[in-house]
Amino acid sequence: MRRLTFVTPFTLSALCVFSFAGAQSFPSKPVRIIVPFTPSGSVDVAARALQNPLSKALGQSVLVENRPGASTMIGTELVARAPADGHTILIAGFTFIANAAMRTKLPFDAQKDFVGVARIGADPYVIAVHPSLPVKSIKELVALARARPGQLTYATNGPGSSQHVTGELLKQTAKIDIVHVPYQGGSPSAMSVLGGHNPILIATIATAIPHLNNKKLRDLAVTSQARSALVKDTPTMAESGYPEFELTGKLGVFARSAIAPEIINRLGAEIVRALSLPEVKEGLFKQGIEAAPLGPAEFDALIRAEIPRIKKIVQEAGIRLE
Repeated sequence: MRRLTFVTPFTLSALCVFSFAGAQSFPSKPVRIIVPFTPSGSVDVAARALQNPLSKALGQSVLVENRPGASTMIGTELVARAPADGHTILIAGFTFIANAAMRTKLPFDAQKDFVGVARIGADPYVIAVHPSLPVKSIKELVALARARPGQLTYATNGPGSSQHVTGELLKQTAKIDIVHVPYQGGSPSAMSVLGGHNPILIATIATAIPHLNNKKLRDLAVTSQARSALVKDTPTMAESGYPEFELTGKLGVFARSAIAPEIINRLGAEIVRALSLPEVKEGLFKQGIEAAPLGPAEFDALIRAEIPRIKKIVQEAGIRLE
């Protein structure tokens, strides 16, 4: 015989008090920021830039732990399985979105198990060419690609990467046929273009900027809606005739969705506050990251809209990571 359980006003009140008390006691121990990459990369740099200001604001030690492997899934799963108390959080970028959009078998559900806490940066990618290619704008590149369908190649840092998706979005938006050539990392892809093996490079600004400065690459556009402070003279895709074109890194902090909203809001507010500090902004900028803080509600909504958008692009392109 089934027994019915009734929630009385007293029980509901007790639950609310318990939740509030848990949020009030946060943090009660060191906070771990899980970086699902090896040290020294841009995601790791961002985590360490936040480490000291967050520790001061929260009154607890903040530890940065690198847990790389399996296309970030090892570190992400660790956070998904951690206690839902806010003491273990994840810092990630496009790979978080890519896994959700391109993989059918994940040890977690990106949209059900996680919530966005705060955006750190929204860094664009740059579309550049070898100086020998007779184009000086996106308009000229599109015209050349249409005149030579299937003949122009673009190099990126790997299949399923944000740069690869950027290339496919360019193909779909401009209705051109250019061929993807993946490499294992940003530097090898840039070297392939510098060496004349591929005429087009799609890369992070940090990867491309040394070669842009010495004129060994020619920049055509950045993929954000607004120009980047890192390459102020480079037009956007919108300025180049494609007003809806936008694809950026969306680096941010994520946490378990089961964590109390009060804790998520506290973490989000402190991260946004830390990103306003001159020393944090300058430290990130030197590493090619422009601070673009968003709080929990805005960042979470952005990620939930971005996953299906990227999924549509990759499905049309036939990209799968499995």
